[in-house]
Amino acid sequence: MLPVLSKVMATVNAPYSVAVTPAQLAASIADPESAVVCDPATFAFLSEVSLNLQHAFIDAMAVDPEKVALVARKFSDLAGYRLPLAS
Repeated sequence: MLPVLSKVMATVNAPYSVAVTPAQLAASIADPESAVVCDPATFAFLSEVSLNLQHAFIDAMAVDPEKVALVARKFSDLAGYRLPLAS
């Protein structure tokens, strides 16, 4: 596993006792339904992973950044504050 994936997955999985794979996280951060169901792994990625690691993960997993920005905006609306990728 790439170092960036290990760092991101440790941040996302450990605190919330969830067990998502990098592929599952990549899919959820690009899926607006994640905000509807308040997916904790997606929110942890968007709120607790550093911006540099977020970009590196998105690149490594070939996720569409525009889709991630849409999901980040939806979570920002729910959280009441702007998440870094929401711009």
